[in-house]
Amino acid sequence: MKIGIHEAKTKLSKLIPAVLGGDEVIIAKAGKPLVKIVPVVDPGEKRSLGLYTGKIIFNQDVEDPLPDEIVEDFWKGSEEDALSS
Repeated sequence: MKIGIHEAKTKLSKLIPAVLGGDEVIIAKAGKPLVKIVPVVDPGEKRSLGLYTGKIIFNQDVEDPLPDEIVEDFWKGSEEDALSS
């Protein structure tokens, strides 16, 4: 959600729970985005595992190995990059 500075000042107490709930809040001036409000992450806080369990579905072809010619192209690209450095 993008809001103006004045609206952000008047609605700050409502914006904080929205941000903590996962909403993105961008504060703009004259329609130009200036800042984004994000939650503070405590480095000592343990992250809960399995947050997206059951929400992400992989297609079967993701598990198939890459064809050899594609793998070779990756290796060739990295050799060419190394030589040009």
